[in-house]
Amino acid sequence: MKATVLVSGGAGFIGSHVTVELANAGYNVLVADNMSNCDMTNYEGVCRILGYKPEFVQMDFCDPAACRSLFETHKIDAVIHFAAYKAVGESCSEPLMYYRNNLLSFINILEQSKLQGGCNVLFSSSATVYGETDKLPVTEQSPRQEATSPYGNTKQMCEDILRDSVKAYPGIKGIALRYFNPIGAHPSALIGELPRGVPNNLVPFITQTAIGKRECLSVFGNDYPTPDGTCLRDYIDIVDLAKAHVCAVSRMIDEKMKQSYEIFNIGTGRPVSVLELINSFEKVNNLKLNWKFAPRRSGDVVAIWADPTLAEKELGWKAERSVDDTLKAAWEWEKHIAGK
Repeated sequence: MKATVLVSGGAGFIGSHVTVELANAGYNVLVADNMSNCDMTNYEGVCRILGYKPEFVQMDFCDPAACRSLFETHKIDAVIHFAAYKAVGESCSEPLMYYRNNLLSFINILEQSKLQGGCNVLFSSSATVYGETDKLPVTEQSPRQEATSPYGNTKQMCEDILRDSVKAYPGIKGIALRYFNPIGAHPSALIGELPRGVPNNLVPFITQTAIGKRECLSVFGNDYPTPDGTCLRDYIDIVDLAKAHVCAVSRMIDEKMKQSYEIFNIGTGRPVSVLELINSFEKVNNLKLNWKFAPRRSGDVVAIWADPTLAEKELGWKAERSVDDTLKAAWEWEKHIAGK
């Protein structure tokens, strides 16, 4: 019998790609989302890619009654939790909204996991937990610094909540994947990043500028202590990232974990600057972007990239797709949703 994996926030950017890869790996996927930051575009794209409709439940994980009902009516073998707000800048201006949503939704999932006798819980964490780190690249043993944003703080707090829950409730096993900067789209161009309103992430702002939806791309800061003055990030292809989740879920369900709570960095190990990413997009898609420098943005760290050695050793996973291929896929997705 197929194991069932609940994907909270499964209609969003990362959740939809993970749903596809889980289904391709033979899992039964239960998608749940409150649709607060997406529409049905990606879910419908998932259905087209797979050739069938994974079960979908519209619900809010901040609602304990809805969460309880979901767990009581489905046999759930593992949960992958994406249902959280994710914009660094917005979290600085609306911290209470971020703490309420991101913490309560996860607590409700863990509470139901406990009440149902246990569950495998995979938490969608982030490189933001490392803050302004002193040594690069970061490993899983790198100390967590004080978060530079409420968003980053919710990731740190949820990691701690998962660690403490695993210690207290023997039926719960947990993995936190600290991933870096997911970009791109599925090669089919049927699912991708589709932000509501003005994008908070770089690549959708790039593609929306290229297609004419945005007049100009702002590059926040040109005076950072980096080779070209712009921030350095570890940009990872969204399909590569999704496959890491499949490896982690398999590790939990197949009882291959060495400890009941584990942490893995999910990145490429290759730093890329904002300007390098823009130049790559222009080159591979034969386009010229309208962009300008703007003041630094609150909450941004100077540089961060991963040492992904542990993930390769323990999960059998490593990033495979190039930045160029990823940016081609992002552009094909943008043209698809624009109907061009």
